Amino acid sequence: MDIAAITAAWVAGWTVSRGTPAAVVAPWGYRIDVGLPRHPFRHVLPHPDAVSVGKLCADVTEPYAWLKVMATPEEVAPWITEGWTIPDDPGFMMTKTLDPSARPAPPEGYARTTETHDGVIRVRILAPDGTLAARGQIAPTGATAVADQIETDPAHRRRGLGANVMRTLEAAAAQAGARTGVLSATTDGMALYGSLDWRYRGPLTGVVRTG
Repeated sequence: MDIAAITAAWVAGWTVSRGTPAAVVAPWGYRIDVGLPRHPFRHVLPHPDAVSVGKLCADVTEPYAWLKVMATPEEVAPWITEGWTIPDDPGFMMTKTLDPSARPAPPEGYARTTETHDGVIRVRILAPDGTLAARGQIAPTGATAVADQIETDPAHRRRGLGANVMRTLEAAAAQAGARTGVLSATTDGMALYGSLDWRYRGPLTGVVRTG
């Protein structure tokens, strides 16, 4: 998959995962109406340049609107105009060939649940006291599936829970027919996903209109 195909797959799966309307295709990429007070919508640009980013910065005036740009922060910074900032930890697009047989046993002492609702597969790992220790979800959309919102409670980290969630999600998505996983990683997430054979495919930078 090239970066255009990866971006299209990520946009399709992200909208399903977050329950937003389907993305609208635009000349520069995609618009997603997120509908949150501090994230009303986002524009996703698979092939950004100074002209396309600069025009969106000039045209978009709504506070907390986002641009998601497939380029490094260093590349994007000279393109944005006053009123826009790059607040996020850098993002990293990653992909992986999914294996339907890779689902591990639940971690010892923990309970794991898997459920599917509105096209999203959700995995939760509960601690012995019943509290949520780790979670994540994945949205299959045909041949690809987007992993999203992978989280481990700080009190339960370094016990393999994040890896268990990911392996379970990957297998479930593969059993649902997806062949390739796609995700956007943070700097911290890169270590986990890299250890699980996810492959780095390109940068992703968030840019936000100040409130």
